[in-house]
Parts: sequence; structure tokens; C-alpha cells
Amino acid sequence: MLRSLNSGVSGMKANQVKMDVIGNNIANVNTTAFKSQRVTFKDILSQTLENASAPAGGKGGTNPKQAGLGVAVAGIDTDMRQGALSTTGRATDIAIEGNGFFVISDGIEYRFTRDGSFTLDSQGNLVTSEGFHVMGIYNTAFLADAYDPNNPPTVNVDEPTFEPEISQESSPNITELKNIVIPFEALDESGAKQKLLSFSIDKDGTIKGIYGDKTVVIGKIVLANFQNPAGLEKLGGNTYRNTSNSGSPSLGIPASSGYGTVRQGLLEMSNVDLAEQFTEMIVTSRAFQANSRTITTSDEMLQELLNLKR
Repeated sequence: MLRSLNSGVSGMKANQVKMDVIGNNIANVNTTAFKSQRVTFKDILSQTLENASAPAGGKGGTNPKQAGLGVAVAGIDTDMRQGALSTTGRATDIAIEGNGFFVISDGIEYRFTRDGSFTLDSQGNLVTSEGFHVMGIYNTAFLADAYDPNNPPTVNVDEPTFEPEISQESSPNITELKNIVIPFEALDESGAKQKLLSFSIDKDGTIKGIYGDKTVVIGKIVLANFQNPAGLEKLGGNTYRNTSNSGSPSLGIPASSGYGTVRQGLLEMSNVDLAEQFTEMIVTSRAFQANSRTITTSDEMLQELLNLKR
């Protein structure tokens, strides 16, 4: 009798975890680039009442007799499928169409995100809503290692090449990446200050700024990819951290092999399917109710057993 009580309790606990995950999915239906999760169950080790026997003496074999001991949560998986893209029109909003994650840093640790709702701070740094710097590579012919607002870079007439270039054959170490900076002003060839009029981000991550009548390549956004993106650890704030099961990040340029493209003026929406979540909510609610009925029925049977003494 105690087995059925324990089975009912384990079923209620497991379905409560599933309801927690469903509730979190529904709560984040409008969260930018949110990836929904699902819960899978496994049965707990069964108690063997009688072992199996082989055919012998003219009799056939018998199967083992086992009584299950309940259910447990097998895993909570993250669905990394692409969410729909929504147009915002903001120059600093960037969506990834395809594989990849933005690399962000607070100067201490590196994180990864698909939430491209970026802004520019007072020094022209491209940052997340929580102040993490978006990482990439500079056009070293235009920007020094660190942008100094008091010493604007020089505007070049021609678009210089990048140093270093990122290729599939030799990806840089993540520590070689720099904070993406879009200077608000620069000096032209005559030494006059030119204000930033606008900037654009191409599908391959190239950032171009217009200073006066000159167009200058500022830098490139770099994306990270993982062998197992579902193995990333959620840290809150739409950010992830790599784990031993996700593998180390592989860096690359957007639109290159294995990496998606970046789209300026768009944001990736949550991939939560409300119809699916509400259906799962009904199933989970009924399963929780059924397991609670198992406990009450077992209690009634125990009560009948106690009444035999009367």
C-alpha cells in the first residue's frame, strides 16, 4: 500500500515541476529571443516481486513481476528553434537569422545571447539593456585599441580592410575580441570634426558609419556557435553561459558557413507556442489531479484495513 502512496506523491511532485516550467514559458511569451523549455519524465526503479524464469521441465518461462515505485523528472530541455522576427526600425536592434549567439562581456566574464535589443552608451559602446558590451573586431585602420572621445579617430576616404580577418580555418580566441564602439565623431583628412550622421549593419555583421560625406567601416560583429546549444546554462537577463556539455564557443563572422546572418532593425521574438503550452497545462493539471486521487484512494484502503479491528 505504501508503494501507491509514494507513487502518487512522486507523480504530484513531477507534475508540479512540469507546471512550473509551463508557467515560466507562458510568462515569457513576449520576452525577446526567449527559448521555451519542456519537461520529460522517467520511471523510478521498480521493485522486483519475482524474478524471471527460463523454460524448463516442459513448462514455459515466466516474466519478472515488478511493481513500479513512481515517476521522476528525467530532464528539462531547452528548445533552441528560431523565433519569429519582428520589425522595430531601431538602428541598434539586431536579430540573428539562423545559428549563432552574440558574444557579450562585462569585462570579467563572457556570456552569450540572442537578444539583440542593444543601445549606445555615452561613449558609443554598443551594449545590452544590462550594460554588457557587445563584442567583435575593430577596423584597426580607423579605431585604436580603445576609443578615446577626446581624441576622435580619423575618417578615411577609402574603406580599409580588417585586421585581423576571421576565417573558418583560423578563428580567434574569445579573449582577442574587443568592445564594439561606434564613435559619435571623427576627424576628416583636413582635421575638421565630423559628426556621426547614421550607421548601418550589414548581414555579415559589418558596421559602417557615415561621417559628413564619408562612409567608414568601423568593425564587425562576431557570433559564437556551439556543438550543443541546448547544453547552455541560462543565467537570466536573456543570457547564457557555456557548459561542459555545450562545448566551447566557436567564433565566426555572420553569413559564413555554420553561422546565421544579422538583421538590423529587427528583433527575434520568443519561440513559445501558446496553444501547445495551454494544452500541456491541461494534461499536467489532470495528471496532478489523478495522482492526488491515487493518494486519497490508498488512504481509503488503509482506513478499511484499520476498521477490520472494530
